[in-house]
Amino acid sequence: MRISSWLPVVVRVLLGALFVFSGSNKLVPFVAMPPMPEAGTSFLAALAATGYFLPLLAIVEVTAGLALIAGRFVPLALVILAPVVVNIAFFHALLAPSVGSVVMVVGAELFLAWHYRAAFVALLRAVPAQPPATWTPSESQRAA
Repeated sequence: MRISSWLPVVVRVLLGALFVFSGSNKLVPFVAMPPMPEAGTSFLAALAATGYFLPLLAIVEVTAGLALIAGRFVPLALVILAPVVVNIAFFHALLAPSVGSVVMVVGAELFLAWHYRAAFVALLRAVPAQPPATWTPSESQRAA
């Protein structure tokens, strides 16, 4: 069995598990957050103060993480998680430095995006393909 056949599955399941764990912990805290610099604490406090953002983020993370684990709608889950991953990268690069987490999460997202690149071809076209023909009313429907 070649590594190229099982590596995407392992990365997909691990990334999914990370997001399910992280999102679940936002909804029902069961693991204490490690101490972080004041800038990181202030940022998270501002998100929590909105009253809606952290629960919304948690639901998105859990849902997309479960999709990754199940292997269903994987390209959609990757697209939905992309802005979350960008925010994680900037948060850990600028507000609460942690190079390991950034490399792991961004690397997994990019690896999976490359693995599923055929699913993104239509999204990355500069000029979209011709749209499907639209419905046109028949003569009797136009007369009415």
